[in-house]
Amino acid sequence: MMQLNEKAVVFIPDGVSEKEGIARTTHLAISAHQDDIEFMAYAPISECFGKADKWFGGVVVTDGAGSPRSGLYADFTDEDMKAIRITEQKKAAFVGEYSFQILLAHPSKEVKDGKNTAIVKELADIIRAAKPKYLYTHNLADKHDTHIATALKVIAALRSLKAEERPEKVFGCEVWRDLDWMCDEEKIFMDCGAHPNIAKCLSGVFDSQIEGGKRYELAAEGRRLANATFSASHACDTYTGLNYAMDLTPLMDEKTDIAAYVTGYIDRFKRAVSDKLAEFSK
Repeated sequence: MMQLNEKAVVFIPDGVSEKEGIARTTHLAISAHQDDIEFMAYAPISECFGKADKWFGGVVVTDGAGSPRSGLYADFTDEDMKAIRITEQKKAAFVGEYSFQILLAHPSKEVKDGKNTAIVKELADIIRAAKPKYLYTHNLADKHDTHIATALKVIAALRSLKAEERPEKVFGCEVWRDLDWMCDEEKIFMDCGAHPNIAKCLSGVFDSQIEGGKRYELAAEGRRLANATFSASHACDTYTGLNYAMDLTPLMDEKTDIAAYVTGYIDRFKRAVSDKLAEFSK
């Protein structure tokens, strides 16, 4: 049984029971902020869209306060922004036909507190109840502090679970740093080409952020298009939209050092660049 904090919101777009909506989940994304899910995990959203045997669920950890605001939202208080961002995330969940959407409503400072184990327990309860086959969160080379903190809490939650309660695969996705720099053979390719109309709706529904001065919907589409074209230099385009992900599956094992694992990707990229320069300098 899930034990969530008193501010948490659970939304089931198609109106089935909370238990059923969570239990049928096959693909689960856990993000720091409202709109992160739609930018980083559109591939699994589209894979599940309209399917009877695949269901996408979303969890947002923070409350959405403190975001930049202008225009229509210029005079909104933090409390106003929390409310509007819940509404926007519910709209996205409805449009994307999510199995469920949970908003945990924690302040960012609590998420960034490494000693806060209450959030880890909440996430563990959700994962245990949903029991997804695939889990998506932020990549651990992201440059946003709250994204990194969220991903670390996801890993801590996974490590607290029994082996049979864990997903088969865990992926770290692109938001505040893309993963184009990774060695090609280590990139997880996430096809974002299906239902482009739905992709635009999901990115565009977060009006408070776009009106606040950040054209996230254009940037998300631009990254997918660029990845699709630049993913291969000597072949015609295979994808019309592409996101990259980092395989975080080995980090469910508590014996795996997190920093060493992530910097290993950087070390191998450095070595690949060095080897290529040496090859054509002979």
